[in-house]
Amino acid sequence: MAHYAFLDDDGIVTGVIVGRDEDDLPDWITSWEAYYGNRHGQTCLRTSYNTHGNEHPDGAPFRGNYAGIGYRYDADLDAFIPPQPYPSWVLNETTCLWDAPVAYPDDGLLYNWDEASQSWQEVTDG
Repeated sequence: MAHYAFLDDDGIVTGVIVGRDEDDLPDWITSWEAYYGNRHGQTCLRTSYNTHGNEHPDGAPFRGNYAGIGYRYDADLDAFIPPQPYPSWVLNETTCLWDAPVAYPDDGLLYNWDEASQSWQEVTDG
């Protein structure tokens, strides 16, 4: 079983489907990416359900991250990039994820990012 992402003209993921493995091709199909893309009228690229942060538990990561609706495909990185969560966050081209300008605290507590103060704010009850 393989997963495929459909991209609009701006490289934004509009949908993801479960499809056939690339090694399971009938003679009349050159690739499942091309086949699904032609059927749906959009660019279609394979994505790996097990790839996150440009890491894969079985070894070689595939296209940075598992594609999700709203993700952007970066052809230079050959990676699916999630939407930028905050304007101050910077794309880490190694992990293909967004990094906050301040590291998340490592004290076991729960925090939310506050864009106005550019800091992590502890989540408290009430």
